[in-house]
Amino acid sequence: MSTTAELLKQASDLFPDEVVTSAHVRHFDLPSTASESGSATGGRFALITLDNGLDHTKPTTFGPASLANLNTAIDQVEKEAADGTIVGVGITGKPFIFAVGADLKGVELLKEHEHALAIGKGGHEVFKRLSGLAVPTFAYYNGAAMGGGVEVGLHCTYRTVSKAIPAFSLPEVFLGLVPGWGGCALLPNLIGADKAVSVIIENSLNQNKQLKGQQVFDLGIADAIFEGADFLEQSLIWTAQVLKGDIEVERPVIDRGEAWDQAVAKGRFIADSKVHGAAPAAYRALDIIAAAKNGDLQQGYDAEDLALADLIMGGELRAGIYAFNLVQKRGKRPAGAPDKNLARPVTKVGVVGAGLMASQLALLFLRRLEVPVVLTDIDQERVDKGVGYVHAEIEKLLGKGRINQDKANRLKALVTGVLDKAEGFADADFVIEAVFEEIGVKQQVFAEVEAVAPAHAILATNTSSLSVTEMASKLKNPERVVGFHFFNPVAILPLLEIVRGEQTDDASLATAFAVAKKLKKTAVLVKDAPAFVVNRILTRFMGEIQNVIDEGTPVEVAEKAVEPLGLPMSPLVLLELVGPAIGLHVSETLNRAFPDRFTVSPNLAAVVKAGKRGFYVYDSGKPELDPEVAALLKQGDVVLTEEQVRDRVLDAVAQEIGLMLDEGVVAEAQDIDLCLITGAGWPFHLGGITPYLDREGVSERVNGKKFLAPGVASVPA
Repeated sequence: MSTTAELLKQASDLFPDEVVTSAHVRHFDLPSTASESGSATGGRFALITLDNGLDHTKPTTFGPASLANLNTAIDQVEKEAADGTIVGVGITGKPFIFAVGADLKGVELLKEHEHALAIGKGGHEVFKRLSGLAVPTFAYYNGAAMGGGVEVGLHCTYRTVSKAIPAFSLPEVFLGLVPGWGGCALLPNLIGADKAVSVIIENSLNQNKQLKGQQVFDLGIADAIFEGADFLEQSLIWTAQVLKGDIEVERPVIDRGEAWDQAVAKGRFIADSKVHGAAPAAYRALDIIAAAKNGDLQQGYDAEDLALADLIMGGELRAGIYAFNLVQKRGKRPAGAPDKNLARPVTKVGVVGAGLMASQLALLFLRRLEVPVVLTDIDQERVDKGVGYVHAEIEKLLGKGRINQDKANRLKALVTGVLDKAEGFADADFVIEAVFEEIGVKQQVFAEVEAVAPAHAILATNTSSLSVTEMASKLKNPERVVGFHFFNPVAILPLLEIVRGEQTDDASLATAFAVAKKLKKTAVLVKDAPAFVVNRILTRFMGEIQNVIDEGTPVEVAEKAVEPLGLPMSPLVLLELVGPAIGLHVSETLNRAFPDRFTVSPNLAAVVKAGKRGFYVYDSGKPELDPEVAALLKQGDVVLTEEQVRDRVLDAVAQEIGLMLDEGVVAEAQDIDLCLITGAGWPFHLGGITPYLDREGVSERVNGKKFLAPGVASVPA
């Protein structure tokens, strides 16, 4: 049987590039408590500080060498505790960061199940020692704590938390793992199964929702909460009072009866509604939580080890890490973007149109750039409505305490509306149009803007499917036109497809990317091709669903067929969100470009003609096929099974992505996945779509090859 040190040594040999966290031990005397004012101190105390030597932008993580350093620190304090030279042990982090869990870069490199098992066992063996010392142990959550950072504290006797903590979570299920260093076993035994399921399952599957310090305390994870400014000082005073017996920490009795089973059942319902059984991590975590009901922690740790190893060697985690890296790294350094030094300053923004989309854009530019924003439209009533929308949204921010009165007044003063484009845009550096999706209308708008805007101004279009090149073709300076395609709702979806027309120059493109960064959007460079990326893939996806319905497959079978993908909503609910008329318009645009692959559904056309907002009614609270829509549908007699529908849909998507990559619509398959994750909410556990198509054998069946190299979103060969 390998010792902990040997396990960690083997693991660190596999991961030579680890950013190593030190575990510094320092000693001091605790402050004396009120009841012992005659004595000088509250006893000698050992504090372990986790620190990787880098600033807060490089959070502290646990790789094998980092765990070994913590193990060595515990060797020291264990001896001191046994000798009676210390009265307690604390663990805390560097400024702003406690610890954010396992180093996922190391996890990516693992090729063997036994090595993955060693990672789980190594973490458990080190962390468990904190609960086995001869003196009480204290975790001081001073800053961001995630995953293994939360779990190391759960092994301690007591915990305090800073009010200033912005992020605290067990995000493993979101990535395709389970909390594998004690989280699944310890948390339900500390705060009860229901609260633990909320933290481990619900928050994770809710786009990795983070807890703030107050919530951590309210849940009962921490025993005390203090202000951030003097957090450690207050925590040590509290520690002295606990050790002296002046403060007694009381914890609720855990209900190990029916409430525990109901909590696990709730977790399964949440997992089913989010991933539809398609991703194993949530279910593995729930199995461990269910088994933890008997309070046997070692049994729980063993189950965590096995689940961790199985999931590390599975496709979902690799796809999850791949997706995480796309959003965190590639999303911040867009492939193909020009030199940022070419970007021109933007000191005023013009918005053509004052409808809902234009008003949302005006609000976003105003909040992020804090420069004058001017809206125009065809009549004063529309202009006033657009400016009114922006003012109302600023008032909401003020009401929620997100901005103060001065900021609200300043922002309101920066947004104006005029009818005359010459008056509004004469000194604008960036003008974006959000008018009706028709090429002639947009060409006319740009001609009017070009006549009055400065020669350096960027002319941006929020078109979802039309040609940017064609839009610019009648201008004197087509090189300054750029596609700037946002996704609805603008405030929530991060993606911005930046489209380079055939004549767009580098300076205009660089300015567009610089603006996107200030808007805090994930920008992806896209070639000027019909419907760009997200809408082209979604239209092919939806088109195939509509085709099988038109041919005769019942609506509910077609919808249910793609449930295993774990998409945020079903295809026809998505169509309702987009709007059937817009869906029909995009399918007509793509049908003109690629008539052999993109159809225009006569049933969808009938639904739009009838003025229906979607296929469903919600009278019972659940979506049910609208009887009026059912009466409109004309179907053939070809009825497919769910599996046949799914194969057809996935084959169509794989073919379309292959063609898009051949056409150079984006630089690589990674950009397709980044677009689907950030623009359409496709799940992290799929890695977007291409890792899933590779894993299911669809890519090779359709295109004769995989989209991604071995080891990219999969276990290395």
